[in-house]
Amino acid sequence: MKNLFVLGLGLCVALVISGNAMAENAVKSGPQQGDRLGAFYVTKVAGAESDGVSKGQNLCYRCKNGARPQVIVFTRSTDPKVSELVSKLDKAITKNESSKLTVFVNLLGEDKEDLADEAKKFAASSKAKNVPFVVPNEFENGPDNYGINAKAAVTIMLASDLGVKASYAVTDAKDLNVKKVMGELKQILN
Repeated sequence: MKNLFVLGLGLCVALVISGNAMAENAVKSGPQQGDRLGAFYVTKVAGAESDGVSKGQNLCYRCKNGARPQVIVFTRSTDPKVSELVSKLDKAITKNESSKLTVFVNLLGEDKEDLADEAKKFAASSKAKNVPFVVPNEFENGPDNYGINAKAAVTIMLASDLGVKASYAVTDAKDLNVKKVMGELKQILN
């Protein structure tokens, strides 16, 4: 009985430590719940062939999407977890056609040309049909007015009526909780 108690106590400690480690990988990044989304410009590199925007076009996708429900992803990683999220968001666009859900993925990093190449590869590997992949004009850390944390590997904002309803960020893309992000979609869909 004593051994079971020690084993149980050990498991509890391990769970607390692992829970704290996961919490340490969450980070505050980008506009938060209740904040308004400002304009920012990007160059479309790939994806969303039927959205009326040509590859190479510089525009404000946030502005194009207007007040419609939208998910804006800023990522420094093309980890399989990020690809899984993009794939699920792509399916959600089709499933929620009546709500006019939009999504766009911004790749961040040090070299704009490398980011454009990475965006093309990421779009192809994700197989997303409805999601544009873009490089922001302010490509290293995203638009200044968004305050994307340089330590965040992935920053996600879910918004409608130009206001953030939920935000999520992690320092390591492997810790991205796709189920949690997808669960937040109900906050922006009509």
